Amino acid sequence: MADAAAGVHCGNRRRGGVAVRGAGAAGWVARIGFLGTPSASEYAKVLAEFKAGLRELGYVEGANMIIDYRWGERNYARLAGLATELVLSNVDVIVTGGTPASLAAKQATTTIPIVMADVGDAVAYGLVASLARPGGNITGQSFFAPELGVKRIALLKEILPLMTSVAYLFNPDNPSTASNLQTLEAAARLLRVELQQFPVRAPNEFESAFERMEQGRIEGVEVADEPMLLGNVGAIAELATTRRLPSVGAKELAQTGGLIGYGVNFFAIYRRAAVFVDKVLKGTKPADLPVEQPSQFGFALNLKTAKTLGLTIPETLLATADEVIE
Repeated sequence: MADAAAGVHCGNRRRGGVAVRGAGAAGWVARIGFLGTPSASEYAKVLAEFKAGLRELGYVEGANMIIDYRWGERNYARLAGLATELVLSNVDVIVTGGTPASLAAKQATTTIPIVMADVGDAVAYGLVASLARPGGNITGQSFFAPELGVKRIALLKEILPLMTSVAYLFNPDNPSTASNLQTLEAAARLLRVELQQFPVRAPNEFESAFERMEQGRIEGVEVADEPMLLGNVGAIAELATTRRLPSVGAKELAQTGGLIGYGVNFFAIYRRAAVFVDKVLKGTKPADLPVEQPSQFGFALNLKTAKTLGLTIPETLLATADEVIE
């Protein structure tokens, strides 16, 4: 849309599309819009970190800060309309959770600042011009999901050196899927592993997907970093172990019963997002805030699951894991 709310922010002085406020302005209430791809319950833990980060910076919800939430409920088609609602509701900044939400917010406004709490390759998806010089009204944090996926297949291969086939569990509705698959397929070929695609759009499709994996004699499964999947990681871990499939995914996968967890620290990412919001609310243009890449990665191994699956974890892997679950 053509940004219906541009420049209409209730008494705010605006400089280049960024709200400018005094840090201790009397009666000031920051209006933050939050656009999440999944449901509120699926984002509850990371959202708590975001709000904790804001509290550390002096923002108290209901006192000097209001957060206007919009949730896609895993329906990507809804995000454009929800982003427009936030623009029209006169928020000072929009925070986005997930690549689909970030893309929807970008389409909805070119003036209201947007802070990407977590997104895949922001440059590849056209969200920013570059990490160092984002340009426009968007900044935040970006991680390279395809490269993480490659690392996960390699970790699985270290435990299963004879593995020749691996399933990739993903949501085909997520716009980041195509680029991730291209990179993963190339990496799998180099590792002499056949990557087989198992698309799922909702939790009620998990059971049938794992049944097909079992019937196809799949030897391992990688779970994509995708809001709907991350929100149901415990159920996925249980299905994988029940079907005797070694699994790899985000760190939370191993923590909830999967075999290997490797990925960015989403809790740290969302706490860091609060810093971006604070800077924007105090007048810094998003174009002047370089997009950051996560510096904290977690690597977890679940030895209890390994024992259940009859697997031996190499000592070299055990030595590098920052969390070993027994």
